Amino acid sequence: MNRFLPIICILLFASSCISNKRITYLQNLPGNEPIELEEFIPFAEYENRYILQPFDVVDIDFASANEELTQAFEFQGSRRMRGGMGGMMGGDMFYFTGYTIDVEGYVELPRLGKVKIGGLTEDEAREVVQEKIKDYFKDEIYVRLRIGGIRFTALGEFSSSGTKVILKNRATIFDALALSGESNILAKKNQLFLIRQYDGGSKIHQINLNDRALLASPFFFIRNNDILYLEPMNIRQFGNAENLSSSLGLIIGITSSLLLIFAIFRNNI
Repeated sequence: MNRFLPIICILLFASSCISNKRITYLQNLPGNEPIELEEFIPFAEYENRYILQPFDVVDIDFASANEELTQAFEFQGSRRMRGGMGGMMGGDMFYFTGYTIDVEGYVELPRLGKVKIGGLTEDEAREVVQEKIKDYFKDEIYVRLRIGGIRFTALGEFSSSGTKVILKNRATIFDALALSGESNILAKKNQLFLIRQYDGGSKIHQINLNDRALLASPFFFIRNNDILYLEPMNIRQFGNAENLSSSLGLIIGITSSLLLIFAIFRNNI
């Protein structure tokens, strides 16, 4: 029986190994046109205009030669709040200083009241607010309107799951992975589910992080309200990435002990 011990150990070890092809990012996968190093990869052509939706948070700021006029549109010192919170790592400052779009698509602005911007792009919404100001004041006021950071949710095999905020106008899927603690080694990186919000509904997309062609995909850049979900591999049942080797050692140790006991018991018969 002892001669079978090395074979059993090898089988256990082989069944618990994970191929590098399943965990390495940006490979040239078989069947795809190879993308060589230093090769220029153009961004995918797709509709990149984000439509403002209910519960989005927008940052609206004003500028004018007349400082008193500008302060009339400022909501309770929001500029000072943004400056004070700018150093907070991962802080969602715009939740406190921005404007939330209600279920009917309106934001309520100082002096202007309710303005409907839901269903519009950022540029279209800025023009609506700009025209609204012209109806009330003769002085020229410049309006800046933008999404208050890119909010997304990471679920599943991340080391830091939850709702995240990237304070950029544009962010890649790898920015999101880095902020979420990258993906667990036992995650199905070839089957990342991306739930994306569209005007009036959602769609579920599947992304292969192992594929270098992702760089030219329309899903290379994440959008506001994206949800990322990573499933675990089947081997996850034996333990997570941190204790897999310990679990394997325990299995081999128990197997060796049982074989040893069996051999001693057999020799004594």
